[in-house]
Amino acid sequence: MATIKLLTKIKAPIDKCFDVSRDIKVHELSTKYTNEKAVAGKTSGLCEINDEITWQATHFGIRQHLTIKITKLNRPIFFEDVILKGAFNSMRHEHHFIQVNECTEMTDIFYYEVPFGFLGIWFDKLILEKYMTKFLLTRNQIIKEVSEKTPAANRT
Repeated sequence: MATIKLLTKIKAPIDKCFDVSRDIKVHELSTKYTNEKAVAGKTSGLCEINDEITWQATHFGIRQHLTIKITKLNRPIFFEDVILKGAFNSMRHEHHFIQVNECTEMTDIFYYEVPFGFLGIWFDKLILEKYMTKFLLTRNQIIKEVSEKTPAANRT
């Protein structure tokens, strides 16, 4: 199983960062280069426990569908989504949040298994791991920007 771990420091309260990271429209904004859209299940608002979302996106020139479920949620410190259907054999994405002084540290731990045996492993090492890391970094940058730009008076 491959693992990608990323830490993003955000100058915003933990509650705000947690909610922004669960916002479907923010996710769509962060993935506009792949035309990712929520097309079934929960399609707007904040993801909650047991929500299922089917995402449609174009990766590597191929339109794909990925259905995930929010399996764990402990506001405002943790939530997890897992794949129900899609291109990965398995996928689990942990989202951890810690308030450190005036900042929130958001840690993503993304676990995944690719199909196609040795060919899948080869593709992962040469291409997919870098692609997924960039995908997650871009997502995290948008979460950071949205969380930090909201005026303090409007933060929850």
